[in-house]
Amino acid sequence: MSKNATEARHEHAIGLDMLEPTAALRVLAEGQQRAARAVTDAIPALAAAAELTARALQRSGRLIYVGAGSSGLMAMADALELPGTYGIARDRIVVLMAGGIASLTDLAGGPEDDIALAERDAACIADSDCVICVSASGSTPYALAIAKIAKARGASVIGIANNAGAPLLKLADVAVLLATPPEVVAGSTRMGAGTAQKIAFNMLSTLTAIKLGHVHDGHMVDVRADNEKLRIRATRIVSEIAGIDMDAAGERMQSAAGSVKVAVLLAAGAHDAETAQAALARSGQVLRQALAEFE
Repeated sequence: MSKNATEARHEHAIGLDMLEPTAALRVLAEGQQRAARAVTDAIPALAAAAELTARALQRSGRLIYVGAGSSGLMAMADALELPGTYGIARDRIVVLMAGGIASLTDLAGGPEDDIALAERDAACIADSDCVICVSASGSTPYALAIAKIAKARGASVIGIANNAGAPLLKLADVAVLLATPPEVVAGSTRMGAGTAQKIAFNMLSTLTAIKLGHVHDGHMVDVRADNEKLRIRATRIVSEIAGIDMDAAGERMQSAAGSVKVAVLLAAGAHDAETAQAALARSGQVLRQALAEFE
């Protein structure tokens, strides 16, 4: 048995390959569910991490996601969706993935050991950035090297790992331990560990968005409505927040050039889009505060 939970053998793995399909799937499902529950213990650390991520974006810094292999894919999935979901500028989100874009078609293991590659990739890091490094083992050389460089440059570092006492957690400003149980398929951290990482990233980025005013009563009020489905969703958001029908909400959206926040303020009594934008500027882009000006 490995001392690292991510390499240990699962208690129900013996004979897994001999089980009936539904029985095997029940074992796999329970493994995923136990991994998901491990995120609950990380809530205080994720709250502290969100302070760092929000501060970086408020101060013109960037969020830099760092990972390798399946952990890197979890980081990339979160990073790529932030601009569309919350309207965060694309140039404020950076993904450093061991092996680069080639990893999307061939997830080779070699690049995660490449320190020279990590040093080259880390050249973009500035002291205003927040660097989020993820590694199931917490000892991946690529992620560790970038975390060390980020610290040396004065950037804030969040470490996410699934093994207690991992080197990545020890050097991070905020350490997020996702203490997932051994994988049903030993060492296959794309399973339980990856599931917990995905949930943790979802929670971290969503809380960051809430802190930055991108969420109002559970609505994504800075959504980038660049297809028909999202335009309908954006109009529905305006309708629900402003308490007006869909036709009226659509008219406000046209006047607001597609901005949900501006459309809501127009419905609330803002004279024109410029007036609404000024109120948002005074509120730090927080819709609830801007709305108070028109009550």
